[in-house]
Amino acid sequence: MLALGVNAHASVAMGLFGLPLVMPEILRHFNVLLPVGGLITNAPAFGILGALVAWGVLADRYGERLILGLGVGLAGALFAATAFVEQTWAVIVLLALAGAAGSAAMVGGGRIVLRWFRPPERGVAMGLRQVSFTLGMAAAAFALPPMARDHGLPGVLLLCSGVSLLAAVLAALFMADPPPTASGQDDERAASPYRQPALWRVHATSALHVVPQVVVSTYGVDCLVTTYGWDDVAAGRLFGVAAIGGAAIRIAAGRWSDRTGLRMRPLLLLTLWNLAVLALLVAGAYTASALGVAMLVLASVMTVAGNGLAYLAAGELAGPGWGAKTSVPSGESSQRNV
Repeated sequence: MLALGVNAHASVAMGLFGLPLVMPEILRHFNVLLPVGGLITNAPAFGILGALVAWGVLADRYGERLILGLGVGLAGALFAATAFVEQTWAVIVLLALAGAAGSAAMVGGGRIVLRWFRPPERGVAMGLRQVSFTLGMAAAAFALPPMARDHGLPGVLLLCSGVSLLAAVLAALFMADPPPTASGQDDERAASPYRQPALWRVHATSALHVVPQVVVSTYGVDCLVTTYGWDDVAAGRLFGVAAIGGAAIRIAAGRWSDRTGLRMRPLLLLTLWNLAVLALLVAGAYTASALGVAMLVLASVMTVAGNGLAYLAAGELAGPGWGAKTSVPSGESSQRNV
């Protein structure tokens, strides 16, 4: 079940988050400036923000099988439709709708961890679950730039469509509900978990962590191409290697949290490390020195390290009955430990 969730999220992540890797092709294809290119590549985020909670409600009520099959499949169809559209505004709208549909994979996969694994196992399980994003980005980094070079942006979008549709079919065919005792907890719906201030703090922390992650992933390739003169494909491959490093560090962070029994304190240390890396990145990019390239790679690894911890903390604070709605990308089982 974990593998199906990882596959669904990794597959749809290629289209939702991998487009910045072909930013130079997007700028050429639509003949637009970088700010407009940033709006196009981040259009899925608008749909994600609008649909995550709704998918969480559906997941809690109907399970992962429905939302993964329906959401990821619809995202795949929208990627295909976008490949045949030339108007910039229409592309933005379709990609936003694809983000709304594909965000089902972000919700369903987290609920799998809460329902199939016991608390001492969840850190590693969530680390593996969160690897899906970095695996999707790694695959996108190695596949999308060559596809853009050979077949243009339509080829990129059709590839993302095919991968997403295949993942949707697999989830719809093979996803199952856990045994009644798998989670070790009662699934009965409790009172709203948002009475806990700690849960709001987790969501706010997670939201702030996304900011540097989006900036690095959106403009990193274009920075290497325009500032350092890298080839598009070579820049994409570098980010592919960095994504593999990000996958490893997410698993390590999950294991760390399992060993300590904490979720948020490891995240605090990761935040401080990220602050240092980003400061060095600013200095290196400002001087166009080799330090900028090194820190860009390190930032692409470090900024994704803590996502799983915040994701898990929210779900554990809320309990399995509310897990899908509160574990949307924004715990420990007690507020004291958080």
